[in-house]
Amino acid sequence: MATKPHGPASYFPSIEAKYGRTIDEWQSAMRDSGHAAHKPLVEWLKSEHAMGHGHATALTQYFLNPEKWAA
Repeated sequence: MATKPHGPASYFPSIEAKYGRTIDEWQSAMRDSGHAAHKPLVEWLKSEHAMGHGHATALTQYFLNPEKWAA
């Protein structure tokens, strides 16, 4: 039986479906954004990509601390 995603990863299927990019593509865009801190990344995702706050926060938490959220 597959383990259900937890934390930010639980948002990933809906993020990919709603915004049309894979999580890897979002992470690449975040690396290229020029932002390195939580708040600027969240605000960038919201303003530049019309992402909702919850989705932007989930992506940012995972992007900044992937080892915390590893399965």
